[in-house]
Amino acid sequence: MEEKRTSIFENGMIWFGAGVSIAEILTGTYLAPLGFGKGLATIIIGHIIGCLMLFLAGVIGGMARRSAMETVKMSFGQKGSLLFSVLNVLQLVGWTAIMIYDGALAADGVLSTGKWVWCLVIGALIVLWILIGITNLGKVNVVAMTALFILTLILCKVIFFDSGAVGMAADDSMTFGAAVELSVAMPLSWLPLISDYTREAKEPIKATAVSAIVYGVVSCWMYVIGMGAAIYTGEYDIAQIMVKAGLGIVGLLIIIFSTVTTTFLDAYSAGISSESIVAKLNGKHVAIVVTVIGTVAAIVYPMDNITDFLYLIGSVFAPMIAIQIADFFILKRDNSRSVVNVPNMVVWVVGFVVYRVLMNIDMVVGNTLPDMVITIVLCLIVSKVVKKD
Repeated sequence: MEEKRTSIFENGMIWFGAGVSIAEILTGTYLAPLGFGKGLATIIIGHIIGCLMLFLAGVIGGMARRSAMETVKMSFGQKGSLLFSVLNVLQLVGWTAIMIYDGALAADGVLSTGKWVWCLVIGALIVLWILIGITNLGKVNVVAMTALFILTLILCKVIFFDSGAVGMAADDSMTFGAAVELSVAMPLSWLPLISDYTREAKEPIKATAVSAIVYGVVSCWMYVIGMGAAIYTGEYDIAQIMVKAGLGIVGLLIIIFSTVTTTFLDAYSAGISSESIVAKLNGKHVAIVVTVIGTVAAIVYPMDNITDFLYLIGSVFAPMIAIQIADFFILKRDNSRSVVNVPNMVVWVVGFVVYRVLMNIDMVVGNTLPDMVITIVLCLIVSKVVKKD
């Protein structure tokens, strides 16, 4: 039986859903100290860098017809890739919990019934999304995305046209480079996932391009909503902005559906990645387990500041994808058959350390791009040295 392939439009819808997210709006509020002009510049620069990496990662999976973690084997070998599969599942469990936590907190701010109730509601809806399945979500996603699109337009009007635009004075609590890095961080967090969707695409390169562009534009928009809310309303709590704007039930719908459509991707990809660790596992079943764990964690643990988590993801996956880009596009080599590619593992460790060091240096382009360039160059040098030996 021929495998069902997703269309370019369906891929676009999936990544529209990934972009419309409470977590992205909250991250946008962190940029408010820069003021609107500088803040907007950091959002655009960061997303251009992040989405270019997202595109390259998606092309690898789309052309090779492999999931994200299967493509990692092409650079790090069968066993070497297990480290990244495990780290990816852990970060996806973390993301699932954070997204449910943020969504439930915001929903409770609009309709106070207890955070744990909203955690259960959102968790149950994510499980429903997983059961429907990625290739059957087309019509459901179109309806959900259309509703979210209209509701976010209303939210934009409230913040930018009805708030009285009091404006907040810019200060020095956030540097330009740190803000760029926070803007790169969100697209970067999707790097270990995108191939799970582009591998199913009928036209992988076009679908990946549309995915990266749609996600980039929508994510920028969410950041701007968060930053604008903090600057113009002086309010960092998105639920309170919606309440003040009279967006009671409408605001609640934005919060719940945006959380479900984004978190579904995290849980689904955790399932796909788990299959790379233990072949006998059923990805869909694991995705449901991940959702349950995330829901419980969201009820039990506070998760209010995610900046350290974002930087940790960057330091693990930026050098990883840099090595994959070097191998696939420049060196055109596939190490899937090897057990562990030791030179690439060493280069990754160096890339990880370099990222952590660069975090202490304020650069206009952030630290992800310099780290990836250094890692790619190092990978090419090591490749030539190893060949000579």
